[in-house]
Amino acid sequence: MDFITDPPIAVKIQKMQQRVRWQHPEILARGIDQTELVIDDGGADDPEFSFLVIGDSGAGAHRDHHPQRKIAEMMLGQLQGCRFLLHTGDVIYLVGSKDYYYKNFIHPYQEFLVGGEHPRQIAFDQMTFKLPFLTVPGNHDYYDLPLLYGLLAQTAQPIRYLLRSRVDWDVGLRGSEQGKVYAQAFLDYLLRFNSPAQLAQHLDQHYIALGKAGRCLHYQPKEFTRLPNRYYQFCYGGIDFFALDSNTFNAPIPLLTGAAGAAQRQALEQRRSQVQQEQAELMEHSLQLDPEQPDQAEQLDDCRTKLEQLEEVEKDITKQLQANHSETVDTDQLSWLTQRLIESWQNPAVRGRVIFFHHPPYVTEATKWHQGQTLAVRQRLRAALSQVADAIGQQSQPVVDLVLNGHAHCLEHLQTGDTGGGDAHTNWLVCGGSGYSLRRQRPEGADVLETGLDGQLRQVASSRLFVGRSGQGNHKRRPYSFLRIDVQAGSPPRFLVRPHVAERYQHQWLEQSLPPFQI
Repeated sequence: MDFITDPPIAVKIQKMQQRVRWQHPEILARGIDQTELVIDDGGADDPEFSFLVIGDSGAGAHRDHHPQRKIAEMMLGQLQGCRFLLHTGDVIYLVGSKDYYYKNFIHPYQEFLVGGEHPRQIAFDQMTFKLPFLTVPGNHDYYDLPLLYGLLAQTAQPIRYLLRSRVDWDVGLRGSEQGKVYAQAFLDYLLRFNSPAQLAQHLDQHYIALGKAGRCLHYQPKEFTRLPNRYYQFCYGGIDFFALDSNTFNAPIPLLTGAAGAAQRQALEQRRSQVQQEQAELMEHSLQLDPEQPDQAEQLDDCRTKLEQLEEVEKDITKQLQANHSETVDTDQLSWLTQRLIESWQNPAVRGRVIFFHHPPYVTEATKWHQGQTLAVRQRLRAALSQVADAIGQQSQPVVDLVLNGHAHCLEHLQTGDTGGGDAHTNWLVCGGSGYSLRRQRPEGADVLETGLDGQLRQVASSRLFVGRSGQGNHKRRPYSFLRIDVQAGSPPRFLVRPHVAERYQHQWLEQSLPPFQI
């Protein structure tokens, strides 16, 4: 039995559609677009504005420190001029359980919530935000936990001690319930209405904004702050923002056939065996450590971090081995993105485009750069953007001005070169270091290579900035991070990126603002 389970893509799509009453007759009758929202804050026409970015944050407190809360406190000092916050996914670790929304979200971000002065009185499915808090689901927001493990985690102290280095115990009983908890927390959960009359009344109250394709959700800070769908778009300051759910188009590409495929499979199986052996050795070592002793607690933290990485690698290898051409891919969402981007380019009132989603197509963090999911997202997004490029013709700027991701537990800025597709010459910001266990950069370096159609390796991207875990033992550094991005007037737009870091070093915090850079 797997410790953590990930629902099939077809299940994710079906369940999420049910939760928002996708294309319900009452919705169709009103011409409502369930993939758009309008932020009603009085400033959406201002061409100069700022926003914050965080990701992979939902960890709650660690043994002797609370990085998620530290980052939240630093963000409070950056609110002037900021109109909204983007979250790149993994809102709640470890398995998106509703039991941990208070500890891992409501408490850390209480100042961002209406009624936050009394955070324990806020239910996870009744949150209203003062500043628009615009999220996308991460893989952990879809994960589930077999009931047996959940019961053991909650009740069996010997088992808790035995496994404490492998999991962080923020698991609850059942996990995310196939993403249901995320939907209840952030989406407009229309499934809660029992009658067509109740649904109709709600639609006529909250879906009254005029979007680009008809009526859409009216997002009102401090009053009604639900999202219309797991993927959606909004326009602010002449910039079109597109939020995607990459969990439904990240299935690894099937292995090659014939002798080449057999060699791939053998190499993956050998790597998985090595990973499993490493996991067993780390588990054995961790059981000898006392978490009450500071030095051993540091070692235990290193063991837990490495075990998390290895478990993730093992899961990705298994997905690659199981990949087949019948695997569901969310073509509807990718087609939606393609069409909306084309329409955006055809609209003279739009001066730029930003996409944000969880899984980064380009990254040099040690555990993500080579994963099958990373390469699959890159290939599918490139294909979609290439269709847009073909439709709009040659342009003086990239198809998309900026892409924001999480998933990799670091802060990174990359830029693509000539990729041969619509993702060329694009800026990519990975913001996944806002609270959970940080990761290191890969030893292979900053240049991202891929094999072209001619079988030759070529450079397709380069990392310009990487902020992640470094050092060893007592000299280990953990730089947690978030971004403030200042959007400047003009067309095409310019973005001034301001990285902010709270570094944990030798049991002390060091706050710093890294030099800003323009893209």
